[in-house]
Amino acid sequence: MAPQPQTLALSDRLMALVQTLQFSWFMGHLTLLVSTIYYTIAVVRFNAVSTAAAFSYRLAFLSAAVTYGIVVFKAYRAKIQRVGVENPQQQVLSLLGDENVQYLVMALIWLYSNSIWFALLPFAVYSTFHFLSYLRTNVIPTFAPATPAPGSNPAASPGPRPTVQHPLSEYIAKFVRQNYDTSMHLVSNLEIFLWARVFLGALVFKNSWVLLLCYTLFLRIRYAQSSFVRQAFQGLERKGDALVNDARVPDGARNGWRIGKDVVKKAREATSFLDTPANGTAGRKTQ
Repeated sequence: MAPQPQTLALSDRLMALVQTLQFSWFMGHLTLLVSTIYYTIAVVRFNAVSTAAAFSYRLAFLSAAVTYGIVVFKAYRAKIQRVGVENPQQQVLSLLGDENVQYLVMALIWLYSNSIWFALLPFAVYSTFHFLSYLRTNVIPTFAPATPAPGSNPAASPGPRPTVQHPLSEYIAKFVRQNYDTSMHLVSNLEIFLWARVFLGALVFKNSWVLLLCYTLFLRIRYAQSSFVRQAFQGLERKGDALVNDARVPDGARNGWRIGKDVVKKAREATSFLDTPANGTAGRKTQ
């Protein structure tokens, strides 16, 4: 939604803002962030089993499901209205290949699984940037609309007049621009280490093997679609190779690392059908 004109009263601008579906999306991200912070504090205080902490954990993933659900709804409603449902099979494949659908499904899986604090972190990182972007482009201009740039002369040019954004908007834009790629690398590494947590949890029956299977499939698709995830795996491989090549590392650990790499390679080759040209490109998050 475009910022409302400065000529409107503040109350009218606020009403126009909050009545949009995009504002619900924004509130979903805010709720996820607040819930994650609350649950993290509970974990640090060894109080994660309390009723309030458990509620905040479920609320965080419910909020994630709502935000991704809104994006999927808006995208596919517009697409269906524009072209209709001509090829249902192709539509289903397109739906499954959409990263927003993938994160929506994972949010629902986490919502109904045993609590894993680590699972909140990738969603929280994404929500931080989505929250800040909406705050900059919609909320701040509603309260403090852009003003004409000093010295601008509307009579000198028929085009749009230069404007000056609120300093907070400029700061947020700079922060997002400078930290976006770093955050994507962070999320990719978090998602890999989360797989390790789920794997270990399955071994000691802290979480189900079905969850491990679902998350492994999710991460495999992310590997096919995201260059950030592929770079994270490559970086992990380089670090592992450097460690095991140390002469002080026991032969058993070195062999175990090589066997693990071979298993991963064979699993990747067995699911190479996921490496389609459409999935081979990595774009910015669309949510």
